[in-house]
Amino acid sequence: MERFKMIYLDNSATTKPYPEALATYTEVASKIWGNPSSLHSLGNQATRLLDASRRQIAELLGKSSQEIFFTSGGTEGDNWVIKGVAFEKARYGKHIIVSAIEHPAVKESALWLKEQGFEIDFAPVDNKGFVEVEKLADLIRPDTTLVSVMAINNEIGSVQPIKAISKLLADRPTVSFHVDAVQAIAKISTENYLTDRVDFATFSSHKFHGLRGVGFVYIKSGKKICPLLNGGGQESDKRSTTENLAGIAATAKALRLSMENLETFTTRTSKMKEIILEELAKYPDVTIFSGIENFAPHILTFGIKGVRGEVVVHAFEEYGIYVSTTSACSSKAGKPAGTLIAMGVEKSLAQTAVRISLDADNDMSQIEQFLTTFKIIYEKTRKVR
Repeated sequence: MERFKMIYLDNSATTKPYPEALATYTEVASKIWGNPSSLHSLGNQATRLLDASRRQIAELLGKSSQEIFFTSGGTEGDNWVIKGVAFEKARYGKHIIVSAIEHPAVKESALWLKEQGFEIDFAPVDNKGFVEVEKLADLIRPDTTLVSVMAINNEIGSVQPIKAISKLLADRPTVSFHVDAVQAIAKISTENYLTDRVDFATFSSHKFHGLRGVGFVYIKSGKKICPLLNGGGQESDKRSTTENLAGIAATAKALRLSMENLETFTTRTSKMKEIILEELAKYPDVTIFSGIENFAPHILTFGIKGVRGEVVVHAFEEYGIYVSTTSACSSKAGKPAGTLIAMGVEKSLAQTAVRISLDADNDMSQIEQFLTTFKIIYEKTRKVR
């Protein structure tokens, strides 16, 4: 194992924390350990840092600090918005639309609501993995209270038409619009997914080199939502529990660095992705599920016909290269990619899917190493095809 220098190509699953974010965490946890709810000076010091972190995150997104609420991550954020908005608006209607390719945190929350007496419709996608806006429009009813569509699909990297959906919902003020932006923040420019029409958006720290166990949601000023956690009234009474101050400060730091790095990130990752795409396309038994146009610059999903994704993942691992089957969350469960199935990809082909997700830290020598290794794996698996 030690013969190979590790090459990490699974950045959509989690990213390596920035050393600066870790340093911030340690410093805050050891020096500013007061509870922001305490009345004494240690509490006030903690509150000042909490406010400053919230302000910084809001500014980086071009929003007001009153619109940022801290959570434990993307899954909590998605659960909170889907369930919180559904129950808050239940007296006006019980119909909710989510796209057919959402992350399980959205999809399963919607299915749970169905058990509670809500009606759920799944907006279909085309064969490339994009929500079909006209078909979404057809699903909207007078009692529709919420539409939820992700910004970037985590399995194949398709950038969803958030601007077009915003336009569609422009004259439908009774419909709340939620965007799961976990895979998009600091990867594509903010205006592509955080339009003025978006009411709620979900974010997670460990996807942009922050730490696990921290995230935040954007809730547009004036929008109402039921809390998921009741208690001491923190986060303007929207999410009770003592704030994870060190994690929050580290998140603000990581987001600032990631946003400063956005241009470099896009340039570097898209160049690497293009080279990989170009090379993989030369192999007759390779299926490529991710495109270039309207796709994230850093996500590339492909498959070798007849070879299950996990076989390829483990083959790469033997060479110190870390990739994943489509969604890290579901890959242990061994389910074929829900996104690919929704796109109409046949199950046996969907099961071949392997996802590479790049970061600005990756470089061309690693890509060469990846392609050399791919060639070996392709040859080795020839007999099972």
